[in-house]
Amino acid sequence: MSASYASANLTEVGQRPPLGRYLAEAWRRRSFGFELARYKLASSLLQNRLGVLWLILRPLSMVLIYGAIFHFVLSGPARPASFVPFLIVGVFTFEFFTGCFGAGSKAITGNAKLVQSLGFPRILLPVSVVVEQAMRMIPVVALLGILMLVFGEPISWSWLLLIPILAVMSVFNLGVALIVARLSTHARDVQQAIPIINRVLFYVTGIFFSIDGALANYPTLLAIAHWIPTYDFVSLARSVLLSSYTAPAIAWVAAGTWALVTIVVGTVFFWQAEARYGLSD
Repeated sequence: MSASYASANLTEVGQRPPLGRYLAEAWRRRSFGFELARYKLASSLLQNRLGVLWLILRPLSMVLIYGAIFHFVLSGPARPASFVPFLIVGVFTFEFFTGCFGAGSKAITGNAKLVQSLGFPRILLPVSVVVEQAMRMIPVVALLGILMLVFGEPISWSWLLLIPILAVMSVFNLGVALIVARLSTHARDVQQAIPIINRVLFYVTGIFFSIDGALANYPTLLAIAHWIPTYDFVSLARSVLLSSYTAPAIAWVAAGTWALVTIVVGTVFFWQAEARYGLSD
């Protein structure tokens, strides 16, 4: 019976195809992922009166809150030079990760009816999440450049390096989204843990204080911190935008390594459960 199905070019519903064919099919239908991302972004903005302004008001409000609080709290080596620009770059870059991380965990469970109704490579759902978050970053990056000038940062050709840094970060974010998307189909508790993980990463990344200054007397902890992926990407963004900041050399290696390892592991891990996603609630 299966032989007759094959001769008729028919496949079993929910069957997991070979990885190469799966990725080729996902690429062939890539427009679906981009259109889904565009639709979700537009629909989320239309629900708010301020619309697209929320793309910049959310991170900007966080900068104002954290800046007002920690401006008076931080002192000594933990206080970075050019504190406000340092904070702005950290918050804006970290928001890109948290958006992909949180929305990625709901890529399958939040689209259960779509998954159960239509046949397409499910990997396109996490892809659409990262594409949507990348679209949200476009006005944020523009605002980031304006704020750097407002706070006295000299314009530099190095600013252009922010684009490839964010591109590599997108690859890392996609790998993370693929992993948590599958995990969430098995245990919804993963979605409850994500805000906690984000809060921990917020502090160990050094969004509002200098990790290098705070851990200067603890070389082992500092070496570990230099391999935290969010720290690496935030450090690289600060390094190309801020004249007073230089990222540790290892960050350039670590960021690329994290992106490569995470996307490979995430793709294979997600693909292995392809046949089970249609059974998700």
